[in-house]
Amino acid sequence: MKTDVLLGLQWGDEGKGKIVDVLTPQYDIVARFQGGPNAGHTIEFEDKKFVLHTIPSGIFNPKSINIIGNGVLVDPFILDKELKRLKTSGMDVTKNLFISRKAHLILPTHRLLDTVYERAKGEKKIGSTLKGIGPAYTDKTSRNGIRVGDLETEQFQESYSEAQNRHFKLASLYDKNYLKVEIEGLPFAQYEALWLEKLQLIKGLKKIDSEYYLAEALKENKKILAEGAQGTMLDVDFGSYPFVTSSNTTSAGVCNGLGLAPSTIGSIFGIFKAYCTRVGSGPFPTELFDDSGKELQVKGNEFGATTGRPRRCGWLDLPALKYAVMINGVTELMMMKADVLSGFDEVKVATHYIVDGKETNKIPFSCNQVVVEPVYQTFPGWQENLTEVKTFDDLPENFKNYIRFIESEVGVPIKLVSVGPDREQTILL
Repeated sequence: MKTDVLLGLQWGDEGKGKIVDVLTPQYDIVARFQGGPNAGHTIEFEDKKFVLHTIPSGIFNPKSINIIGNGVLVDPFILDKELKRLKTSGMDVTKNLFISRKAHLILPTHRLLDTVYERAKGEKKIGSTLKGIGPAYTDKTSRNGIRVGDLETEQFQESYSEAQNRHFKLASLYDKNYLKVEIEGLPFAQYEALWLEKLQLIKGLKKIDSEYYLAEALKENKKILAEGAQGTMLDVDFGSYPFVTSSNTTSAGVCNGLGLAPSTIGSIFGIFKAYCTRVGSGPFPTELFDDSGKELQVKGNEFGATTGRPRRCGWLDLPALKYAVMINGVTELMMMKADVLSGFDEVKVATHYIVDGKETNKIPFSCNQVVVEPVYQTFPGWQENLTEVKTFDDLPENFKNYIRFIESEVGVPIKLVSVGPDREQTILL
């Protein structure tokens, strides 16, 4: 048995949570492999809406085991809020939610550092979600991190105090009034007290050595779906550096983030929007600053699930999509938010770029230091409302042509089209 992978191909916010929820009944285990609570996976069904930041999106199927993998960063404060929201809706998910002992914790001082770092950058700020992701991954790679498994040892308090003192010294270099920084709208000391209280929550969750657990599951022919966060163009190695996240968001991150061998990877599902969006700073070649951009933002409700920040909007970028397909080895494409494009007289797709006067299909080494001019191909739009469409045959012909063009250019079939936020608004091709 192989592990299938689902991940984003753009700058995040592609709609991965919905598709994981749709696919979960086919799987025994859903495992999140990277990122932290800077992610926001929105799931809607039965007139209910949930936003998950740490918990895998398969949690709504009581028959599936959901694993927070070792590549994920965990903030007890935020995880507690997620679990309470689910419990309020009548769901007790603690029985089918497991967490890797090797997952790293986001400490209160990680969030403190994130804030003072971002403030110090001024106009060069990256657009961090201020969830402590960067500082926590920095501690991980510098071998100073604290892991979930450390909660089971007697050395936890000593390690926590050492980390806090180290972080305070760093913060003081950027802001002498660092202790006045508020987190979640609370003074640092008050937030820290709540954070320490929420540690009891993690102590109560089932902790596993996920690499052994998943290896055994594969031997037993269990079906596993690995869920990614953010998107390929935010990958720390292959994204639009330095305006990226701090983890590997690509299919390669599955092996590191869950302890799976490359030979165990099966199908790779690539999720992309019918257009493009981006939150925060960084290059965005097809960004629109006109009425079309505003219309996409409003119709698509393009506001961050984690931060609430408005998303920048633009036409579909084929060079970036081809790049993401190549990097990830995508075997199937899934198009999201197709319904948002209804009503446009014409729809555009960037087929290549002009950089330094030359035509190219490749992503420049540093998009933020050169002028990247997209070259568009224009398609006639469609006026039909797609939200009630149930089959491919009933889709407007102009939209079918749009799908076929993308498939022919990218060389990978589109197997699913989402025409609305609800899990029922999904067309299998």
